[in-house]
This record gives sequence, C-alpha cells and structure tokens, in this order.
Amino acid sequence: MHHRRVRRLSIWVAGVALLGALIDLPGTEGHAEAAAGAGSEAEAAAEALAAAGAEGAAEAGARTPFVTVEAESGTLGGGAKVHAIKPGDPAPTKATPETEASGYAYAELDRTGQSVAVVNKTGKQANTLVVRASIPDAPQGGGIDASLNLYVDGTYRQAITISSKQAWNYRHAATNADDPNAGGAAYRFYNEFPVRVEGAPIPDGSTITLKKDAANTAAYYDVDSLDLENVGDARTRPKGSLSVVDYGADPTFGKDSTVAIQKTVDTARAQGTSVWIPKGKYLTNSFDGAAPLDFTGVTVRGAGMWYTTIYRRPPLPARQRSQILVGSGTRLSDLQIDANAIYRDVRGPGGSDYGINASGAKGWLVERIWTRHTDANWLSGTGGTIRDSRTADSYGDGFNINNSNTPSPDKRGDDITVQNNFARNTGDDSFAVYSDSGTHGDNGQLSGARVLNNTAIAPWWANGLRIAGGKDIQFRNNLVKSVSSNSTLEVGVFGDSGHPLESATVSGNVLLGGGGWNGLRHGVQIGSPSPTSNFPDAFTNVTMTDNVMRGALRAGLFITRKNVKVTLRNNTVDGPANQGIWVTSGVTGTGTFSGNTVRNLLPGQVELQNDSKDTFKITE
Repeated sequence: MHHRRVRRLSIWVAGVALLGALIDLPGTEGHAEAAAGAGSEAEAAAEALAAAGAEGAAEAGARTPFVTVEAESGTLGGGAKVHAIKPGDPAPTKATPETEASGYAYAELDRTGQSVAVVNKTGKQANTLVVRASIPDAPQGGGIDASLNLYVDGTYRQAITISSKQAWNYRHAATNADDPNAGGAAYRFYNEFPVRVEGAPIPDGSTITLKKDAANTAAYYDVDSLDLENVGDARTRPKGSLSVVDYGADPTFGKDSTVAIQKTVDTARAQGTSVWIPKGKYLTNSFDGAAPLDFTGVTVRGAGMWYTTIYRRPPLPARQRSQILVGSGTRLSDLQIDANAIYRDVRGPGGSDYGINASGAKGWLVERIWTRHTDANWLSGTGGTIRDSRTADSYGDGFNINNSNTPSPDKRGDDITVQNNFARNTGDDSFAVYSDSGTHGDNGQLSGARVLNNTAIAPWWANGLRIAGGKDIQFRNNLVKSVSSNSTLEVGVFGDSGHPLESATVSGNVLLGGGGWNGLRHGVQIGSPSPTSNFPDAFTNVTMTDNVMRGALRAGLFITRKNVKVTLRNNTVDGPANQGIWVTSGVTGTGTFSGNTVRNLLPGQVELQNDSKDTFKITE
C-alpha cells in the first residue's frame, strides 16, 4: 500500500502455496547461512527478501558459525509427516508444537522406521549438531529420556539422547509449572540438544538422517531443526592468566567449584591479571551467603562455548542466587552457562537464575557465551556490549537491556549494545529494552540502547523484539521468526511504572510470523501508556522504516491504545492472515505513512483499516 494513493488501495490475492512460502523462508536465520555458504536456500531467501521491497532486508539477523536447516524442508521416510500452520488456518488459540516450531512447522516421527533426512550444504564439514526436538512428557510430569538414531549417508553413526525433562511446562498450573495434572495449559514443548558427532566429521554434501528405530522408544519425535557447525579446537590459556584449576576448581564435574572460581577471580583482580577457565564442566552450587559469582573488573576467558561450561544444579542452598555478576571493567568470553532448571523459579527449587547480570558505570564486554536453561541475560550499567553470543531454552528474556528497578549510578542502562546474538526458544522476549521509573517514580530514563543484527527464533512466550520505553532506542537489522504467543515486535511501555517511549527507530528488520495464540497480539504491535500509568499524558514515539513484516497469523501491523505517534516509511507488510495495517478503535495520536506496501492479502482483507479516524489522523 503506497499511502500516496490511500484512496485507491489495491488488493493482490495470492495462492496458498505462495503464502506458505511467505510465512516460512528456509535459510532466513539472518545472513548466517550466507556467511557459512548455505548455498541455494540462502540464495532463495535473499531473493525473496529483496522481492519484498525492503532495502537491506537480506542483511537482517546474526552472522553465526552454524547453519540451521529446517526439518520440514528435508526428505521424509517411512511415512513420516510434516505438521504446519498453513495460510488461511484459523488463528491459534493455544500453544501447540506447530506454534512453537521455527517456521511454524516440524517433522513428526511416530512409528518405527520413520525418518527425516537433510543435506549438509554449508560448504564445510560438520563435527557438531544441535538438534531441536520434542518428545512426550511423563504422565506425572518430570519428563523422559529417549534415544534417536543418527545416520550419515545411510550408515549408522550414533544414538542421540533426546529428553523432555526441561520441556513441557503448564501455564497456570495450580501446583507448579512442571505438573501436567494441575489444570495448566501445556507449552514449552521443545528443547535443544548439542551433539558432538562421533567419528569423522560430516562432509559437505553428505546426507544426515534422524531415524526412529526399534531402540528409540519415545512415542513420537517432533523434529524441528538441526544446526550444523564445524567447531574448531579449544582455545589455549592466555599468557599470564590464573587458572581456576590451580585454585582447586574441578573440570570433571566431580566436586563443587564455586569457591575456587571466585578465589581465582579475586586474586586476579588484586594482581591486575586475567582468569582462565580450561576445558571442562564446572559445578557451581555452593555460594557464600547470598553472593553469586562476581567477575567485576576482571577478564575471564574460557576455552570456548563448546568446551568450557559453568553449570548450576538447582535447588541451590538456602534459595541463593546463581547468576554471574558482570561489572565495570569485566571482560567475559568463550564459555557456556547451563543449568538443570525445569521452570521459571529464580531462587526456588525449579529454576535457574539470570545467565549474567551486568551493571557498572564504566562499561563491560561479553562475547561468545552460550546461556542455556537460565533466566534472562540482564543487561544494565553504562557503555556495555554483548555480542556474538547465543541463548537457548531460557525461562525468561534472552537479552534484556534495562535500568533496573531502583535508581543506581551502576544501573542506568545507558549506551548498551546487543549485537550479532542468536536467541531461540526463549521464555519471554528474545531481545528487550525496558525503561522503568521504579516503585517511587524516581528511576531515570534509559537511553541509547542499540539492538543490532540479532536473530530471534521461536520464543515460546512473549515477543521476539520488545521496546518498552526509553530514549534514542535503535532496533536495526534484526531477524525474528515464528513467535508462538505474542508479536514479532511490540513497541510501547512496560506497565504502570514504565517510562514513556520518547524516541525509537526500528529499521531494516525482517519480522516473520507473530500474532500467536495469546489472543490479542498481532504480527507487530504498537501500544502506549495506559491511563493509570505514571505518565498518563506521555506519547509512544516510534519511527519504522524499511522493515519486512511477513506471514502474520493475524493483522500484519496493529496500533492500539492512546497517545501514539508513529512514522511508517517504506515498510512491507506481506501475506498477513487479516488486515495489513489495523488501527483499532480508541487510539489517539498521529501517523505519518509513506511509501509502504501491503501485498498478498487473503480474500476479504484490507490493506489499511483505521477504526479511529476521528482521533488518529494519518498523513502522508
């Protein structure tokens, strides 16, 4: 819809097959695949994105060292089936394996002999895989383990362990979120399983097959995707660093290493040197009082996210914190943080804590870390950067830039950059900016957040991207795909104590799907403060340019509530299930719309529906 011609809107009705392609573009996990040489899938995705008419859209998303292949794009054997949300289907009203799958589709293996096969087209050999899959919960909760067989070019290679012990939560369960018999609604079906390939690496061009054989006893295996990666050698110890092993840490996971790691960090801080965490898995469950590991002011390096793991095993003693504190001057890199958490329950028996909790007035740097089964990575302070990192299967936000909940010079949340990170299966917003005025309204406005070239895949709760208040906020060149419950992007404020959104620029993002089962959300949603907020007269101010919004399960772009000032320029809304752009009733404010395109509408849908014509004025 080119708003220079608002009175002469045109509708292009496309076939179901075309719209299906619009909803799920294989290979669009950012431009990671192109960087890794994914071949035809990446090229097809780039061509489709270019055709959508958003300049620079093919550059959206993170560059990653792995390539993601969707299982539903593979070759099915033995009667295996693909399950998918198709264009024109009724909007989902509850979470399902389809709503939580990347691309809203997966391959099901539910009988002996069934299989799904994909080809390594990365241009490289692969010595690791990450298999994203779901198997049933145990009847009384708690999950099960079951193997699934891996073949390379038709030859059996190894059995992969698939588990549902960290999946299958139940929303609003009367007892706890892991109880399937307490009246809750099931969600969080999937988990990721990192696999080191046994034997020779898988060559480029080889066929990788996952097969349900007689020994694979789960009733079904819902296979969503595989990540293919060629992981290099472990990093070596930096010259002059202090090794945690020399201070008593145990890389064999045999005894707790918390005290030894903290002693190493404290010694390095006093000596002005760095800390080395060698290859291994380190248990960190014994805390002094309520203090978690504190890396403030120290450079801490691991051997790599596939080699060094700091592991938590809830429940922790005395309901203590297990987050890793990052403060002014911290440099943290090259490790994985994992836990056996089973639901969101910080300090409780079921949950893990934040992955990292960053603050400090003088800046920090986090790079190449991988957090799994944690709560959010909580990012505050001034001048911090997190980049080239991953998070998966979280119980909270993936990466949350915030100004905390109380005033503090170390927690302003200013000038923080989140760049080139990959988030999948997060239990809240994948990437968020949160500016809170605090309980007493005396917490300052957050400013200068930069969320750049990140990828958000299949969050099982909340949004792919969220801007909740702030000033001078930039979300540029991010990729969001297949949000289960809410929107690919939500813009507004957070609750009654949230600061207004003074200014935000959203540009060059590719936003696929959204508007899931949570009822009132749409592909992209722009809101505003509520009348009872601390700032009843403030406006939500946002400029959106050159974004692609494709395959929404409801309206493509939804504007709601009061006090909205939005500029839409050169955006593309492609193949939504309902209206292209919908301004609901009761909205006040203004919209400046120019050069936007709405296309591939279903029969009976309109490009622009403004139900607030008297109070929300649209100009060109």
